[in-house]
Amino acid sequence: MIARRTVIAGIEIPDSRIAGEATELVRDTSTPLLFHHSRRVFLWGSLFARQTGLDHDPELFYVGALFHDLGLVAGEHRSEAERFEIDGANAARRFLEGHGVPEERVMTVWESIALHTTPQVPRYKQPEVRLVNWGVEYDIHGRHFDELAAAQRDDVIAAHPRPGFKDGVLEALSGVLRDKPETAFLTWQADLLAAARPDYERASFCDVVRRSPFAS
Repeated sequence: MIARRTVIAGIEIPDSRIAGEATELVRDTSTPLLFHHSRRVFLWGSLFARQTGLDHDPELFYVGALFHDLGLVAGEHRSEAERFEIDGANAARRFLEGHGVPEERVMTVWESIALHTTPQVPRYKQPEVRLVNWGVEYDIHGRHFDELAAAQRDDVIAAHPRPGFKDGVLEALSGVLRDKPETAFLTWQADLLAAARPDYERASFCDVVRRSPFAS
């Protein structure tokens, strides 16, 4: 069990029963790389929320952050045909329903996970949905990098290190697509753009990740 009143970079990790059991489930089911990534997502988003005064439910945000990549992990939470985001969202739904959480709160967490790779939409949704997306973009792409202080980044990475994270997360993402190629994201838009603008050079997601301001 993660110790109660864990504080990292001035952010307190939620210590409710639901938060504690979510931590244990994801830590035991996921890989160390994805578990540390998920905790960083919560911490980055919490720092952003504190800085901007964005009111949110820390427990719901925490569960969304923890479960957001669970669909990348082979096993009981990974379906044969759904996108990995949906698999993670459905796993969180089952977990929260098992704790008697009301549907409105369950749906907030579901959407925070299902939409975390969908550009632009989360900013119009509930704060918890927005924060999961913000934290993911910060940790994966290094977007908004200078909006948090270097000392905050150092504290978070000291608690949840990221050695080899860039290559590791790209392998995790490509692995699930190798198994379920039909779930590849927005290929129809890329096809339309290629037809409409043959001269357009599409940015590589892999390059964006590898060029993020984080060292690894």
